[in-house]
Amino acid sequence: QVQLVESGGGLVQPGGSLRLSCAVSGSIFSIYAMGWYRQAPGKQRELVAAITSGVTTFYADSVKGRFTISRDYVKNTVSLEMNNLKPEDTAVYYCNADLQVVDGTRYDYWGQGTQVTVSS
Repeated sequence: QVQLVESGGGLVQPGGSLRLSCAVSGSIFSIYAMGWYRQAPGKQRELVAAITSGVTTFYADSVKGRFTISRDYVKNTVSLEMNNLKPEDTAVYYCNADLQVVDGTRYDYWGQGTQVTVSS
């Protein structure tokens, strides 16, 4: 059993900041990439940022220079620092982990999602 638990969403004014966190727990053998996706109403889910087991990071063009992804390899957590937030960042943000459990199965796991609303 694997669980991804997110925290840190909320309402913020344009130009403000938020930090999202995601903790992974369960019968984990190894975690490969971890990332954050978002889905706005009426739109497809999109990759926002990702970080591999080798600390390589990826950012969507729309968030480069404003968002920073980080990972704690001991605690199995991933965070997303979001600065200079814009109304178009409003979405439900989902944590994702590409991981292998102790029986050898490798699969993508998802968190339940956390709402981020940027509005004045």
